[in-house]
Amino acid sequence: MAQKVSAAVFPVAGRGTRFLPATKASPKEMLPIVDKPLIQYAVEEAIEAGATKLVFVTGSSKRAIEDHFDSDPELEQALTDSGKNELLKSIQDIVPSGVTCIYIRQGKPLGLGHAVLCARAAIGDAPFFIHLADDLIAGSPGCLAQMASEFSNHGGSVVAVETVPREHTSSYGIVAVDEGNRDRITQIVEKPAPENAPSNSAVVGRYLLAPEIFDKLENIGKGAGGEIQLTDGIAALLEEAAVYAYSFDGVRYDCGSKLGYLQATVAYGLDHPDTGEQFRDHLKELLSN
Repeated sequence: MAQKVSAAVFPVAGRGTRFLPATKASPKEMLPIVDKPLIQYAVEEAIEAGATKLVFVTGSSKRAIEDHFDSDPELEQALTDSGKNELLKSIQDIVPSGVTCIYIRQGKPLGLGHAVLCARAAIGDAPFFIHLADDLIAGSPGCLAQMASEFSNHGGSVVAVETVPREHTSSYGIVAVDEGNRDRITQIVEKPAPENAPSNSAVVGRYLLAPEIFDKLENIGKGAGGEIQLTDGIAALLEEAAVYAYSFDGVRYDCGSKLGYLQATVAYGLDHPDTGEQFRDHLKELLSN
């Protein structure tokens, strides 16, 4: 029986330069989709999947993330005094009781693999989730919960994948799989040119990895872009352990891009109980003009 996954790592040290000037003083993970920031959607997905230890690997100018998940007695009292009970509940329930938040500073931007490695002491010798908040995935259950179920079936590491156009392979880690063996990954390559890509099955921002990945990240050295690449660590892990590609059930929005962020805002705005109907009417009116 596979070990329960109870920890999630959120690498949130990036500067979000594609969203400047909005991210000059505020983390990109705090960009809102309707009324919740991206990082809150990420945390909710991890908690749904069973995570009770949330490890945020942060950088400079990321204090707003810590503040968001901390209590704010002054705000809570103001909402109580004004009788705004629904709003009060919405900020009190951001992190349920029994869930712990840990913040670790990544001193230098040395890559995603290095950010994950920074969480080693907090994770220990147990499998764990990695969630990249830029990738917002709408699904029920959430993507991490689906991956946890897949992990329970075979006990091997799991990487979420999505089919992308061949011309976009240079923006992703790309995998080749053994389709006859539960889609066990046989090769993973970081951002290959289309003519060199082993497939068009791209790794997206969800991972469930065995703790052995930490040893691999310690020893692989710098890869593409002079950074420690998580993809290279997974490639090393493949040599001695099973890693499986998982095609999740849901819709992914690349909120690291302006277009993807706008697409997510529209989709979630249409689905929101407070705004959906009026927003849909507004869009119909715009499109009819």
